[in-house]
Amino acid sequence: MAGNTHQSRTVCFGLFEVDLSAGELRKNGVKIKLQDQPFRVLATLLRHAGDVVTRDELRRELWPSDTFVDFDHGLNAAVKRLRDALDDSAENPRFIETLPRHGYRFITTGVREPIQPKRIALPLRRFGLPIVAAALLVALVLFALLRGAPGGKRILFGSSTPLQVRSLAVLPLTNMSGSPEDDIFADGMTEALITELSRLGSLKVISRTSVMQYKGEKKKPLPQIGRELNADAVMEGSVLRVQNRVRIAAHMIHAPTDESLMVETFEGDLEDVLKIQREVAESISAKVRVKLTPQQESRLHAAPTVDPQAYQAYLMATQVDLSGYQGLKTFQSYLLKAIEKDPNFPPAYTSLAASYVLLGAQRWQPASEVFPPAKQAIHHALRLDDANCEAHGVLARISWQYDWDWQTAEKEYRRALELCPNDIRPHLQYGVYTAVNGRIVESRVEIAKTRELDALQSEPFIGESVINYHLRNYKILIEISQAFVAQNPNDWRAHHWLGVGYEGSGQTLQAISEYQKAVELSQGDSDPTAALAHAYAAVGRKAEAQKILREWLRPKASYVSPYMIAAIYAGLGNEDRAFEYLERSYQERSTDLTYFLRADLRMDSLRSDSRFQDLMRRMNFPK
Repeated sequence: MAGNTHQSRTVCFGLFEVDLSAGELRKNGVKIKLQDQPFRVLATLLRHAGDVVTRDELRRELWPSDTFVDFDHGLNAAVKRLRDALDDSAENPRFIETLPRHGYRFITTGVREPIQPKRIALPLRRFGLPIVAAALLVALVLFALLRGAPGGKRILFGSSTPLQVRSLAVLPLTNMSGSPEDDIFADGMTEALITELSRLGSLKVISRTSVMQYKGEKKKPLPQIGRELNADAVMEGSVLRVQNRVRIAAHMIHAPTDESLMVETFEGDLEDVLKIQREVAESISAKVRVKLTPQQESRLHAAPTVDPQAYQAYLMATQVDLSGYQGLKTFQSYLLKAIEKDPNFPPAYTSLAASYVLLGAQRWQPASEVFPPAKQAIHHALRLDDANCEAHGVLARISWQYDWDWQTAEKEYRRALELCPNDIRPHLQYGVYTAVNGRIVESRVEIAKTRELDALQSEPFIGESVINYHLRNYKILIEISQAFVAQNPNDWRAHHWLGVGYEGSGQTLQAISEYQKAVELSQGDSDPTAALAHAYAAVGRKAEAQKILREWLRPKASYVSPYMIAAIYAGLGNEDRAFEYLERSYQERSTDLTYFLRADLRMDSLRSDSRFQDLMRRMNFPK
């Protein structure tokens, strides 16, 4: 192995290139300043790559026999400076392994002979002259990812046996353009790649939520990130956008061995950004040997164009905080702008429909106001792209929570799962859907799938909570909610579900404490407030429950779900008023009826009443 390294005067490993003749170390094509002694240590280790080089051998190499020097201190300092230059560490070595009291060894995994990169020039006529120089300087960094063989061919020390890749983490792409606006573009491209790859049946893709913690991460080696995310492969890369041209540089490694699987660039006009994303996804699928269905291949090869301004507006929408009403309205304004610029851009319609659904589900507007425009937008999205799994998932939710069309909801959820088998979202949504309809075994399968896809995600907590809520297994609900609160103390849902568990098990005072925390954190969601008022009534604090009611019923109050008002009246023992507001919920087709009615402990005092039984009959829940 060492012989192959010695024959070449230039050696490449990871993102580094060593020119032994010129005495230069380069990373990403840029020279790294390295003093003479650290460089000579590196050169010696590379000449004996894979073999142990003793400390005595390094002493003879670095210092003549007649030189007086504190050898141990000098060598340790040289190795430390070398590791700093290579972004390496003694604790988690990628390149230089220490054998205590013996010597050092250069880890040969990923070492390759240099192969001339296939440079894809950005035509100068497409750029304004004032920015050409800056663009070319930035592009030098991108060329570092082209140091491998075209098409991902590897010339490595060690076995050429195909490496098994069943899971992939796409790290946040680095913005090489410099402007904050292009940070949004880079993050959007990252999310789009994750979404495209999630459509590939046999490849598990780590979620965006889990990988975004590594944005800007400079210290952790890729193999370590792979271990932390439980990913067989890790892809890092960068995005350069100049005017209406875009280039993605991608480098994918096999995490257990740190071997390079792919080093490529992809570029084109900004209006072809969807095509570029799918080209990256197709190349990755080829490198990790994903078997594609004819439908998946067809999708990857057929990408529509998109107006650049529409795409930018869409990306701006993805950066909006959706935890409050105003955030959702801002989100919608960007999407409407995207649709105005490009009426044939399916993702904008899908996201717009989803935002209307969320306005109804979060009880910020009546369902009867927001679900009709949601239906209009989602049907338009599906006319443009019937293979859009997100759109089928949104249609399933509309069919379930507003149309009460259980057959269509079932069909659409199954279609979404077929199109995006490795996307957490349809599994979670279908898991909740089956739970609220009493199909607990199926629900557990879907929630388990979300755990399998990404153990670091918090979303499975919601599914597990819904399952135990509908089973009225309050003891387990308390246990999982306590664990979730410990990990996410500022998530109102964790405190709310813990409160439900306490109230259901008769610990109403503890429930009140958790409901109060949920109300503080929820930014206006009426569910924890109604739960708090119901608990107040249960312990005799009826004045406090009635105060909440008065606030909600005042003439100029913001919209409040009539179902939640009914829940408070039920807690106060006013059954007639409770049924009055349940009927209002039915007339406006409130999403709360489909989500809560079957298992809501707040409605237990009403269940024996014939009016409640009539409501259940009219809802026509699936058996």
